[in-house]
Amino acid sequence: MFMTNETIRFYPHDRLMERTVLRLVPSWVTPNHLTILRFILIPFVLYFFVTEQWSIALPLFLGTAFTDAMDGSLARVRKQITLWGTYADPVADKLLIGLSVLLFVAREIGIEFALVIVTLELMIVFGAILKRREGKYSSANDYGKIKMILQVLGVSLLLVAKLAGFELAVPFAMGTLSLALVFAVVSLLTYGL
Repeated sequence: MFMTNETIRFYPHDRLMERTVLRLVPSWVTPNHLTILRFILIPFVLYFFVTEQWSIALPLFLGTAFTDAMDGSLARVRKQITLWGTYADPVADKLLIGLSVLLFVAREIGIEFALVIVTLELMIVFGAILKRREGKYSSANDYGKIKMILQVLGVSLLLVAKLAGFELAVPFAMGTLSLALVFAVVSLLTYGL
């Protein structure tokens, strides 16, 4: 179902965000501002991946990814869902995860694994484009949200392994990213149904 300001469905984390982090967001800041911020931060995240500055890459990646949770919750709580946001937010997510996977996960785990992740992300995007061409719109589903959380966690575990020299985190990162692949497939199969 396509979520609008009239058909808002709150997720469990929305109320928690409303009582905590969103209280710190000034009223003039819109969800679209946070999405734009994510677009702006992505090149910096990638730069710190490439230059292997893990102590900056980890918090910057987490902060950038957190803007995804914030913009969605802010849009639902403040009833500021926009058509632009419903298009731009998933594009920003795919860019952050897809490029992080290609520049970092591919190097740390393997190119084949990274290509599977990126291919599934592209399939989800193309599925959404086809639906929109048919005049059908739908918002991200629960499986897609879980997938994103798992992807962020998996990349973060790899960053912890690099930053702290904690190699035991690598198998956990692989497991987390593999579980994210399962949720990506389920999300793809159920998207908009």
